[in-house]
Amino acid sequence: MGKWQILKESDVSPSKWFPVLKHTVRLPNQSIIDDYFISPMGNVAMVLPVTINREIVLVKQYKHGLGEVVIELPAGFQQEGKTVEESALAELEEETGIRTTKESLTFLGKVANNPTKTFHVTHCYLAKDLEFNSSQNLEETEGIELVVVKPNELVEMIKAGDIWVADSIFAITMALFGHQYLFEC
Repeated sequence: MGKWQILKESDVSPSKWFPVLKHTVRLPNQSIIDDYFISPMGNVAMVLPVTINREIVLVKQYKHGLGEVVIELPAGFQQEGKTVEESALAELEEETGIRTTKESLTFLGKVANNPTKTFHVTHCYLAKDLEFNSSQNLEETEGIELVVVKPNELVEMIKAGDIWVADSIFAITMALFGHQYLFEC
């Protein structure tokens, strides 16, 4: 077992919305594959926001890839020129109207969404004692409705299939493992 060696790489992206690279690779067994496609989607920053009233702020929005309206945690791609943490703070404010500082973030973990075909890693953070102290600043493609729930409702929402986006489930699970007191009501 070993890493594949990239012999050639070409950008065959159909648009800025979906980057695609074509690789020619050498496998550890020396075989050559000349048409392995990947999407370097990049890092995503996600926040599980807990208000001063111990409520969780979720976002409800349409996701065109699924063709569905989903409920998930606030998140977005790492922004150019910003760290993952800075992007987490920016996305939290843009999507929810909650501004906070880097010091309020606690790293929960990271999850790879489809490691076979994408570089798409979600870095998950917990932020506590938050207040709605700013305003949403949505992108052109976003239409977001806020959903505010008690922490113990999150697990029930996952069981009921109301929350079914994988990285949101991961972040909630990691918070449950490491910060169980938040879920006790």
